[in-house]
Parts: sequence; C-alpha cells; structure tokens
Amino acid sequence: MASTADDTNGRRRRRPRTGSTTEATALGEEGSDSRKSTGPGAEPRWLNGDELAAWLANSAIMISLPAALDARMQREAQLTFFEYMVLSVLSEQPARTMQMSALAARTAASLSRLSHVVGRLEKRELLARNRIPGSGRRTTATLTAAGYEVVVAAAPGHVAAVREYLIDDLEPQELAALRRIGASVDAAIKRGQPDAGSATSPEAPPIHSGPRRTAD
Repeated sequence: MASTADDTNGRRRRRPRTGSTTEATALGEEGSDSRKSTGPGAEPRWLNGDELAAWLANSAIMISLPAALDARMQREAQLTFFEYMVLSVLSEQPARTMQMSALAARTAASLSRLSHVVGRLEKRELLARNRIPGSGRRTTATLTAAGYEVVVAAAPGHVAAVREYLIDDLEPQELAALRRIGASVDAAIKRGQPDAGSATSPEAPPIHSGPRRTAD
C-alpha cells in the first residue's frame, strides 16, 4: 500500500509511490496484474522485480553506451556520434547525396536538429547543401570528398568501440535475442507515431561495418 504521513492538521494523507523500489514491490504488495490495461484514472502498471531489473539493465544501453561512443568518437575523430552517423549514411547513398527529410528519418532526428548539425559540418566543408528546384523548401545534403575521407578514417575506431562495449561480450544466442529485442522496441515506437500506418522501417544506417568504398 502507499505510505502515509501526517499533514499539518494531524490528518493522514496518502504519499504517492515513486522511485524504482516502489515500482518493483507495488505489484507484490497489491497483487496487481502487470498486463492489465490502463486508461484515465487507472492504477499504474508498476514494474515487478524481473521487469524492473530488465529495464535498469537496458537503460545502460540507452544512456551509457551512446555517451561512451560519443566521447570516444570525439576523442579519436573530432566528431560527435551523431555527426558520424550523418556522414556515414550519406557515404552509402548514390552520389553521396540525400534529401534532408529522408536523412532525418534515417538518423532518427528532427529536421531542426539535423539542420543545426549539417550546418556545423558544412562549415567544416565535410558536406554541402543544395536546394531542389521547384516548389517547396526541399534541400539535399551531399558528402564532400573531404567528408568521405573523414568518415572512412573514423569507421575503424567506431566499430572497434562497438565491439568492445557491446558485441564481443555477447554469445551468438544473446546477439540474436538483442536483435529481436531491438526490432520489437522499434516496432512498438513506430506504432505510436502518427504516420505509423504508412511508414516503412528504414534500413539500418551502415555505421558499424564502415562506409562503402566507391570510385569518385
């Protein structure tokens, strides 16, 4: 049950359950069904012990891993992880060019965030933007020769970090489970997006196997 505390008039008031400890124990205390549907005013579906442990372990992948990859990329290649992702996706496109809206979708970024990062990369002459003729404000981003050399040089260090921090410590069955988990999470997120009915799952950015070498 939720704990209580005396208010200023000596009456007992309910203290809301917060924090991971309460989430882990709430179901056991009240016998709630973890799969019960929720709605306005419904009791929260508190995590049980196993669910909480899985969530906390996964948070290391969501928070600690990107931070570690970003720090290493900046230290070794003077790029942020997101900058590397943008350059790497462009390196795989025909003519190393992609429309900005499509590039935002491939990198799971908002157009405003992408525009800010692309502007920064443009100042370093690693890519260039061009307006598409016609109506609207459509713009493409093109990886320059200098940008291509930067991403090719950065790729070995990035894949080494991915192996060190994640891949090499997992058994084949664990890798298969991780792939299924990632696909399930991605599908659940897409189901909640407004355009989920018409969207197709984008091909994973080729940021872990290295840019494809092509003739200039």
